[in-house]
Amino acid sequence: MDLLYVVLLILFGVLFLVAEIVLLPGVSVGALLALVSYGGAVYLSFRAFGTVGGIIAIAVVLLLSLVATIISLRAKTWQRFSLRQQIDSSSMPRPEEELHVGERGKTLSRLSPMGRIEIDGRIYEAKSLDAYVDPQREVEVVGFENFSVIVKVVK
Repeated sequence: MDLLYVVLLILFGVLFLVAEIVLLPGVSVGALLALVSYGGAVYLSFRAFGTVGGIIAIAVVLLLSLVATIISLRAKTWQRFSLRQQIDSSSMPRPEEELHVGERGKTLSRLSPMGRIEIDGRIYEAKSLDAYVDPQREVEVVGFENFSVIVKVVK
C-alpha cells in the first residue's frame, strides 16, 4: 500500500510540475505543490523501504521531472493542441469600405460632436465638424477617422 502512495505522490508531483511550466508560469503554486508531493513521496519511501528505497525514489523523481520538463518545453508537444486557423474578420466593416466622401444621410441622434447617422439604411458612428447637430438633420460625409464617419451639415 505504501508503494501505491509513493507512486501517486510522484505522479501528482509531475502533474503539478507540468502545470507550473505550461499553465501557471511565474505563479509558483504548481512548483510548490510539486515539491510537497515529491517530498511526501521521498519521505514515505525512506520510512517504508529504507535507505535504498528512498534513494530510488529520489532518482525516479529527478528522472521524471527532467523528462517532463523537456517534453513540456518542446514546441511540437503543444502544437497539436494549439489553434490552427486564423481569424481575419473584424467586429464591423470599416465605414470607408462602404461609403464615399460626398454621400448624404441623416442624423439619428444628436451629434455633440459624436453620434449616430443613417446612410442608405445603414447606421454608422459619426463625428461632426460642426459643434452640435440636432437629430433628423441632413449631413454629408467629408472623411473617415478610425471606425467613425466625419460629417458636416448640409445647408
